[in-house]
Amino acid sequence: MQSVLPAVEFLRHQARHLFTGQVLDRVIAGITGSGHEVELADLYREGFQPIMSEQELIDQFAGAGPPADILREQRRFECCDAFAMVFPVWWWSTPSILKGWIERVFTAGWAYPLEDDPHRSCLTPRKCLVVCCAGGSKEHHVSYGVAGNIPEYIELGILSYFGVTEAKTVVLHSARRVKEMTDRDRARRANYLTTAFEAGRDYFPPAPGTAEIHEQLITGID
Repeated sequence: MQSVLPAVEFLRHQARHLFTGQVLDRVIAGITGSGHEVELADLYREGFQPIMSEQELIDQFAGAGPPADILREQRRFECCDAFAMVFPVWWWSTPSILKGWIERVFTAGWAYPLEDDPHRSCLTPRKCLVVCCAGGSKEHHVSYGVAGNIPEYIELGILSYFGVTEAKTVVLHSARRVKEMTDRDRARRANYLTTAFEAGRDYFPPAPGTAEIHEQLITGID
């Protein structure tokens, strides 16, 4: 199985060593450890342009083909059997570059039919794993009634139009960057890196003939 991972790291200085980048590495390690091939779509480093022009929107609903960069992304997606998204939660949502990737790549007529309220997809059914790092605590999200909204927003409001028939969203709460790490912060992050590895390893079935792999987890802290 080949998986494509659209990944957005928590990049103040576009540094892969920050925590969401570490989570991404553990997800990839889990998937590849099960015998699968992974193609990483690193939107920042690839220089993806997330802004849709007015003409691009007009052309899309006129039935014209997408620009070359979007056609390339669509072909890459078509080649994968499953996919995962790894990103930080910003304002209870996805970062703008990932939102722009979704809006530009999953076009009408390719991702979903040109109909009113088209709650179905034109794409081949796929599984999707979502792992996201939220700065707020779970208790904070529960107090505002949004604890379940992030998975619902992603799985129903986005992935259902991607041809996703089965999805799992893992939210890592209280994952914000702090100036001085406490022992509790370090333990939480170590547990989260283990969770990320296990999510990648367990969500996608092992490839046929893959031997069981035991890996020593490396828990880097930014």
